[in-house]
Amino acid sequence: MGFVRPLCVFITFLSCLISSVYGQAAAGTRTGFYLTTCPTAETIVLNAVTAGFNSDPRIAPGILRMHFHDCFVQGCDGSVLISGSNTERTAVPNRSLRGFEVIDNAKTQLEAACPGVVSCADILALAARDTVVLTRGTSWQVPTGRRDGRVSLESNANNLPGPFDSVAVQQQKFSDLGLNTRDLVVLAGGHTIGTAGCGAFRSRLVNNTDTNVDQTFLAQLQTQCPQNGDASVRVDLDTGSGTTFDNSYFDNLSRGRGVLESDHVLWTDPATRPIVQQLMSTTGNFNTEFARSMVRMSNIGVVTGTNGEIRRVCSAVN
Repeated sequence: MGFVRPLCVFITFLSCLISSVYGQAAAGTRTGFYLTTCPTAETIVLNAVTAGFNSDPRIAPGILRMHFHDCFVQGCDGSVLISGSNTERTAVPNRSLRGFEVIDNAKTQLEAACPGVVSCADILALAARDTVVLTRGTSWQVPTGRRDGRVSLESNANNLPGPFDSVAVQQQKFSDLGLNTRDLVVLAGGHTIGTAGCGAFRSRLVNNTDTNVDQTFLAQLQTQCPQNGDASVRVDLDTGSGTTFDNSYFDNLSRGRGVLESDHVLWTDPATRPIVQQLMSTTGNFNTEFARSMVRMSNIGVVTGTNGEIRRVCSAVN
């Protein structure tokens, strides 16, 4: 694809700056965890993600969202990767996740190079970072050392943030996991890449009298997602820039062009609007803050030390 480019000197410098500030994480993870046990681990993951991305760029937002959904259910333990009946993958919010084959490919290569060393949870955390880079976002050093959880239940995925959540509800869900309101808004900025199915927001298009909604944009969405149309038709979450990781998502919110209700309210609610305004200022500020919040999120409830396991395949426990 035309927008896959090598990292430039500026991004490399910014990555080093971010890693120096946020590189050391809590909960037993650390940067460079595999330097001696599997020194090619991050390169193998990057190559697998790049190959998948070149084949289908839609895996970028898919993997980023997958990591988010993994961390918000039982912590970042790779449990969303386990397949089978009544697993997290079968929960309604997870049925549209994509990119599992990329994680599986990376795992196969890692098992050949370093058997039993690199966890699926770490592969997913690294892959999420790599997808941001491949869509022109910044890089950062991902603290690793997670081990894989052994439990994956559909019922545990019922409290994921939803497309109709108010700011108060979103704040509570983030707070429950040790994340604050700024993390909430910054991580919502991940919607700068990716799409949503009409079924996730079509009901808000009917008789919408919210004066904060751009009426031209509303009419456009109504055309794309008619009342009795195909609910699976997908619409960019960041209109005009849905394949590039930048801060235009926040500019769209300020113009009343948020696709999901949960995004739109970040502009209309006084608790989050000032943060949106700050993140609109420069893409550089957003990149730096996104890296910081991703490190914080990726350490939610991690399994480390002798707990959990290192799965042989990511789709099943050992």
